[in-house]
Amino acid sequence: MKFDLANNTAVALSYKPTVTTAAANGTGVDLAGYSSATLIAFIGAEGDTLSSSVHFEISLEHSDDNVTFTDVTQSEITNGTIAAGGIWLKIDGTGTAGTSGNPDSTGTVTQVGYIGGKRYIRGVIAKTGTHSNGTPIGLMVVKGDAIHSSDNVITAHNA
Repeated sequence: MKFDLANNTAVALSYKPTVTTAAANGTGVDLAGYSSATLIAFIGAEGDTLSSSVHFEISLEHSDDNVTFTDVTQSEITNGTIAAGGIWLKIDGTGTAGTSGNPDSTGTVTQVGYIGGKRYIRGVIAKTGTHSNGTPIGLMVVKGDAIHSSDNVITAHNA
């Protein structure tokens, strides 16, 4: 197989991977020139014991102007479930170690696809409880299906 994915995608950080102890809004990522996107969350080994009273929630928001963001709804995503507030990932130590809800000592990576119609998307991190040591979290957007203009048409040349 000789398909080139690199020329059809671009990556951007919404939230730089860092040990996280507080709530944070990721940076808006401009989807202009691309017709699909995926938000990927990188979660490192938990620094605090996560539970129903000490956890993080990751949500996905979108915007027309990169200023006013609103929560994404279920009809605007693939590969996941959106709860109230646009939440698609709860990191609370439940489930099998290494799964999206339980990074434990192994960490985890999870993603949700965006199919809404807004130009900008960002990840948002909410926290519940006291996170003294923090948990490494990073949010990346992969923009896919690059739209090429007619200026990029290949012109045949005679040898």
